[in-house]
Amino acid sequence: MQKKLYGLDHLRAFAISFVFLYHYQIPFFGHPEWLENFAKFGWTGVDLFFVLSGFLISSQLFFQIKNGIEISFKDFFLKRFFRILPLFWFVTAIYFLVPIFREREALPPLWKLLTFTQNFGLNIQDFGTFSHVWSLCVEEHFYFLLPIVLISIQSTKLFSKSYWILVLLFLFGLAIRFYSWKNLYFPNINKDNSWLFWSKFIYYPTYNRLDGLLIGVSIAGIYQFLPNFWYKISQFGNHFLAFGLLVLTSAYFLCQEETSFYASVFGFPLVAFGYGFIVLGSVSPTSFLYKWNSKITTLIAALSYGIYLTHKGVIHLTQQLLLHFNVDINSNLTLVICSLTCILIAYILHKIIEKPFMQLRTKYIRS
Repeated sequence: MQKKLYGLDHLRAFAISFVFLYHYQIPFFGHPEWLENFAKFGWTGVDLFFVLSGFLISSQLFFQIKNGIEISFKDFFLKRFFRILPLFWFVTAIYFLVPIFREREALPPLWKLLTFTQNFGLNIQDFGTFSHVWSLCVEEHFYFLLPIVLISIQSTKLFSKSYWILVLLFLFGLAIRFYSWKNLYFPNINKDNSWLFWSKFIYYPTYNRLDGLLIGVSIAGIYQFLPNFWYKISQFGNHFLAFGLLVLTSAYFLCQEETSFYASVFGFPLVAFGYGFIVLGSVSPTSFLYKWNSKITTLIAALSYGIYLTHKGVIHLTQQLLLHFNVDINSNLTLVICSLTCILIAYILHKIIEKPFMQLRTKYIRS
């Protein structure tokens, strides 16, 4: 079996592309008309990132547990520190020190960004600048809690039953979204800015967005601890991909009205299951995604974190520059130019920030 999981690179590249297109068609950017319908479901690219993160991070920890290696809280966080924080701090500094980079008018408080609490009580209307890092907050909470939970149960005899934690958390997500919709959003449903209450109380909080991470952890559990079962189901890689697309199609129609009761309560888990089957297929040796080695998607996957952090600011700057040259910012040409500039900026940041810190991480851990 190949060591490199090419399928995950394809999915990561797709996820960042989908998110990019979704954000590109929001009202304060110029964009082609056709993009509004094409990218409407692009918000789910974040959910794909959640499934990928849940799978990759828990796979590493499960591998240690399976081989009798004690999980080191310190080592785990040092790895996450070098991978995430240097570039995040740099882009955050750019947002606060270079006002022209801001795609909107107001930043959230700095302390909320630095403590990864921005996604709680987020007012997207008044503090919409750099708002997309709400999902990074969710992932940071996951990175903090997962090793604590695993370390807590690793030394007990209950580890084999720990899948019940996933079940309970999944049910908790359904229950808390039901409560949030009924008691926090619905009383404000007739207000002109009712969508602000929906995003604030349902879309952004971590406790409402655990589904994708839980699905990723579940896949990793099967992948690491049930090798015989994994071997049997991995023979159906392409079938998983097809079924995942079918589930996502159902989720697309369910979430046509994103703030509806059924979309708010059941839409997120349905999207997570759909992408979960896609991830299952992508790591199955029988699927075409597993076998397909593409330098393009590998590159985009490597740059995805940098693209995610910077793309709104880069789109804003690029479109403002093009306006000076009388270029139609609603054109397909502008879309292509903005895409290329986002990739270029992410590549530069990868070379001068991400790669050096990753090398430093490797050197530090080896020592």
